[in-house]
Formats: sequence, structure tokens, C-alpha cells
Amino acid sequence: MKCQQCEKPATFHITELTGDTPQEYHLCENCAKSYLTQNEPAAPPTPTLASALAKQLKIGQAAEELARLDQRSCPVCGISFYEFRNQGRLGCPHDYVYFERELTPLILNIHGETKHIGKRPKRNQEGTDKHTDLIRLKREMQDAVAQEDYERASQIRDEIRRLGG
Repeated sequence: MKCQQCEKPATFHITELTGDTPQEYHLCENCAKSYLTQNEPAAPPTPTLASALAKQLKIGQAAEELARLDQRSCPVCGISFYEFRNQGRLGCPHDYVYFERELTPLILNIHGETKHIGKRPKRNQEGTDKHTDLIRLKREMQDAVAQEDYERASQIRDEIRRLGG
């Protein structure tokens, strides 16, 4: 296939989806470079010292806010937002409620929607609550062992067994 602007072989195939119908362009390397650079926005103005300082201040504020957020942890399962950021997984269904303000933009960015559409698990809500209780109890048992409160840890262990965990 030949370039649409000259007679060289077309090596770039560009599809523009800006109008009602897609526009296809078959261009050689040189024509593709000129086509792509003509649509680029003008270079941003050179930053001033004041704008650089303002940007650093915003970065510092964002870091402080993130540090505060990393300290928050779910009251049910105990996972902190820092653990979520590192692992990419939440600890229990209640984390969606507890970290809602922080998770909503992420979910919207990833999925394009915040409302679930599609299949749901066939198990009932009771099973989810039981699973959440098991997560909470296991976390409490770990804390009791860490504090060397073995009597409390054994009580929690028995409760976990009773629930079938």
C-alpha cells in the first residue's frame, strides 16, 4: 500500500475516531511524523519559580495526607490503607464502606462505573457476614497472641472453630 500523500510505501496506518465515521490514513514515516506533530498542542510555557514552589507545596500536602490515610485501618478486619496500597487487595467487604472516599475515584477510574452490574455470588448475605466475622476473629486472635494474652487467644480460637473457620 502506498502513502496517501506521496508515493512511498505506507508503514503507518492511523485511524481517527473524532467525527461521525472513522477516518483511515495510510502514510509513510515522514508524512506520519508531520501529520502527528501538526495535531500536537503547543508546548506549555516555561515554569516560573513561583509555580515550581506551588507545585512542591502541593506535593508536600499530598504526601502528608497520604501518610495520614495510611494510618487508618478497618475496624472489622484491621487492614490499613497502606497494606491495601501495597497488596492491591482489601481485607473484607466492610473496607469498601470504610475507605469509600478513597476507593470511589479508583473504582471509577478502573471500571468507569461505581455501581455493580452483572452477576452476583449465589451465596446469601449471611455467608458473607460469617466470612467477615471469621476475618475479624482471626485478626483479634493474632493481636491477642502478639500481646501474649493466650487465654483470650484460645477463646477466640474456639469461637473460630464454632463458626467453622
